[in-house]
Amino acid sequence: MNARGNTPGARRTVVVIGTLDTKGEELGYLRDRLEIGGVSTVLVDVGILGEPAITPDVDRREVAAAVGLERGAPASEERGDAVARMGEAAAATVRRLHAEGRCDGIVGAGGGGNTAIATAAMRALPLGVPKLMVCTLAGEEAGGFVGSSDIALIPSVVDVAGLNSILRPVLANAAAAMAGMVEAPPRHDPAGGPRIAATMFGVTTPCVTAARALLEERGYEVITFHATGRGGRAMEELIAAGFFAGVLDATTTELADEEVGGILTAGPDRLTAAGVAGLPQVVSLGALDMVNFGAPDTVPERYEGRLFSAHNPQATLMRTTAEECARIGADIARKLSAARGPVALFVPLRGVSALSGERRVFDDPEADAALFAAVRENLADPVELHEIDAHINDPEFAAAMASRLADYLGKDQE
Repeated sequence: MNARGNTPGARRTVVVIGTLDTKGEELGYLRDRLEIGGVSTVLVDVGILGEPAITPDVDRREVAAAVGLERGAPASEERGDAVARMGEAAAATVRRLHAEGRCDGIVGAGGGGNTAIATAAMRALPLGVPKLMVCTLAGEEAGGFVGSSDIALIPSVVDVAGLNSILRPVLANAAAAMAGMVEAPPRHDPAGGPRIAATMFGVTTPCVTAARALLEERGYEVITFHATGRGGRAMEELIAAGFFAGVLDATTTELADEEVGGILTAGPDRLTAAGVAGLPQVVSLGALDMVNFGAPDTVPERYEGRLFSAHNPQATLMRTTAEECARIGADIARKLSAARGPVALFVPLRGVSALSGERRVFDDPEADAALFAAVRENLADPVELHEIDAHINDPEFAAAMASRLADYLGKDQE
């Protein structure tokens, strides 16, 4: 068996998924190109409007029945509701096909509704299963379609509305790419140690890099997430899914964006999954001195007069105030205090990012003091509090965090 569970030499199977009532011709062409490339296909209809233009291998009634809908998602429903229900049904159907060995990869093509349904199915599959969507929205903000999965998006350039001299090569290339992915030689991944999730930002890179090296020396596999909102959400989801043995959450900056209204929030549930799962976690206050916006002209007018730093032409950082830091600190303390597993919070007294600390652009002793005080005052007794007279990027701070997490994990393995 190879890394995807196929018998060596067996013909691979790709699920082609979409609304065959409106995109039958285009999806049929995609299927045909895959089969020309030597790949078997399963054509799944997730249409919600009318009868399919071509015959599927799995019709929409069978798809809908996967979640108890007798006749499919009725066209009389509000479109958004119908799309959501069919997306749930598509996810259940694709999970079944994968379990049966009939889904080595999945590909779709369409506009907004089609993409919403198809990518809901794709997100239901494990990481590593090839997922490819030809999408009219691929050039726009598509985070809602991708989520924390490994879906690849290809811009359709033109609307997926009839085959033509532009769309045909786009679909043909997508089919070739998918065929190449499922036919790739089996992976022989080296066996890794227990997995640790870590969070990093550019301004906390020295800390996390040093801690990662120390943990890897002890046999752990450290997987780092960029704390950009999407990264934090992906980490929380994978923690909940059981991917990790422990968490090194050095960079909790997304909580500042959630509190203040920045663009890199990971949502209100950030910093909760490890606690619910009872995983050992070592946490710090990395980059809570900043809130993220885009180019300078995107910063809301209400923040006029605040302290800013240009990270690059498309990223503007705003210093958090003492009042904001107090609220963020209290939120962190509340979430950590509710954890079911061992927790240690490490406080770097000389600065929480490369921009903060003495004589740095975000140096603000009052704001830092408010953050630290809120943490002290609101943490429950089971949470360990380590106040270190160091900057977050000092080697001794990284070593202290890594050592404590290794101690936690060592006890779990005894």
